This record gives sequence, C-alpha cells and structure tokens, in this order.
Amino acid sequence: MQKKLRGSSDFGLRHELDGLAPTPAISVGLATQDQIATLAAIARREIPGIDLSAKGLAHFHRADPESIFAFSRNGSLLGGIAFLYLNCRGHDALLLDTIDLKNPQREFLASPEEEVSAIYVWALAAFGRAVVGIGNVAAYLRRPRFAAANYFAVPSSQAGRDLLIALGFERIPSFQDDLFSYERPWNRPTLMLPASGFSTRGHADARH
Repeated sequence: MQKKLRGSSDFGLRHELDGLAPTPAISVGLATQDQIATLAAIARREIPGIDLSAKGLAHFHRADPESIFAFSRNGSLLGGIAFLYLNCRGHDALLLDTIDLKNPQREFLASPEEEVSAIYVWALAAFGRAVVGIGNVAAYLRRPRFAAANYFAVPSSQAGRDLLIALGFERIPSFQDDLFSYERPWNRPTLMLPASGFSTRGHADARH
C-alpha cells in the first residue's frame, strides 16, 4: 500500500473502519477520467518512489470505475484512494504472495459485475485532513458488491502502518510480507449465546 498521510493524527486513536461516519467536511466520490491526471501527479509528489503514470492510472480506472475515489474541498482536488478488487483467485494469490501488486494480472481482479472476495488498499495520497474522507469511502464499500470482502493492505511507511492499526487492521500470517487485514464486523466469529432474551438480528442487518 503506497501511502503519504499528512493529518493522519486524526486517526490517532483506534476507530473501527466500518464504524466511521461519513464526513460533510470533504467531498468524496468516484473519480472521473478528468481527475485521473491530477490524481496521478499527487501520488507521484506525495508518495516517495512511486512511478505512477496518468496513462497507467487511467487504464486501471477504465477497467473498474469503482476502484478509485477522489477527495476534494471547495472544488480543489486534495487526493484520492485506489483499491484492487480481487476475486477468489486473486484473494488466494495475495495470501500466497503470487500476485504482482504493482501490475496485477487481470485474471486476479473481480469484474465490475462480480462480487469482490478481497479489497486491497492499493494507494492513498491526500493533503491535510482529506484523510477523514475514508469514512465516506467505507460507507460506499458497504454496498452489496463489496460487503462480504475483508480489507487487506501492506503499509509502505510508519504513518501508513499507524493508520491501519488505528482503523482496526491487524497483521496476519501469510506468505505476503507485512500483510495487514481488517475483518468486517459481520464476518467475525460470534459467541454461541442462548437464544432466549437475545435479538435474532442477522449479520446482514449489521451492515445497515
């Protein structure tokens, strides 16, 4: 996960990712083709060592328009976040470290019409407090196409690692070095409790 986070102290305390409320302070939406060149420039400027061309990001965006989000305020683009939506084969390849995360094979990516098996946080570059827009993105990714998929990330900086931990990610054993995962609340094992006196509300309801 390529990251450069100014203002990441906004998440200095632990916050459940799927419990974050969307913020009206930042405008967050699916990136448009007109924004791609600027987003690529922000990533190159804000993430040391990244080599991301506008052409490459545009190709990635055309393959799945829901994979890149833009953060803006008062009409100014402040950054964005990009995801790899992995299918079952891609999910396995991530855990086994047999996927090229910089240039993933198409066979490992979920099609736009396909439910996602795993969400990989591919890149996040944002100015200032734009990072609080993560709550808006998390709300979008509770939609049916994404809801069953856990999040994964490999931090590339201490700031990125700190943010992941603050959002409820934990490092997990895998062949992929330094892989962190966030398990969605409705995917977690539940205690076996007596039925009497307890709500029978299902896991699906917990997302809404």
